[in-house]
Amino acid sequence: MNYSRIMEKHKQEKVSMPGWKRGVAIVDFVLRLIAAITAMAAAAKMATTEETLPFFTQFLQFSADYTDLPTLSSFVVVNSIVGGYLTLSLPFSIVCILRPLAVPPRLFLVLCDTAMMGLTMIAASASAAIVYLAHNGNSSSNWLPVCQQFGDFCQGTSGAVVASFIAAALLMVLVILSAFALKRST
Repeated sequence: MNYSRIMEKHKQEKVSMPGWKRGVAIVDFVLRLIAAITAMAAAAKMATTEETLPFFTQFLQFSADYTDLPTLSSFVVVNSIVGGYLTLSLPFSIVCILRPLAVPPRLFLVLCDTAMMGLTMIAASASAAIVYLAHNGNSSSNWLPVCQQFGDFCQGTSGAVVASFIAAALLMVLVILSAFALKRST
């Protein structure tokens, strides 16, 4: 008698399992879409951030561009790759919505999301260090803060770095969400 109740409860859990897994998959899709937009926005903002200041004449000018610093150039490349990956991963997320108990697509997504989260964190952290130096300088290295002169450039790069950290945080939530869904299926 006790055994039959356990089996009945197990059957009910199996029947209700696709419902919450489908909900997790829908949240995964929405977060993936937001993260893709955020990563692409970070790359686009950094790539379009530049400022030119005239010095004494129109012929002598100082300019600040993201291509002046290799760290910021790699930031654009990494965030473009991550945004492209997130866009291309949307069909896998749709498969997880349609087939909530399918393990291979979710496992593929959790592995790739983890790698992309690491890349995003690396690029955002390195760029944050450069933006920090641009804002505050470093007196022991004789680096002067350039944000006093190039305010628009520094504001644009700071915004791009914040957007990249948001994309990394969303990827972290995606990894945790997928890992939780995988754990509950076993």
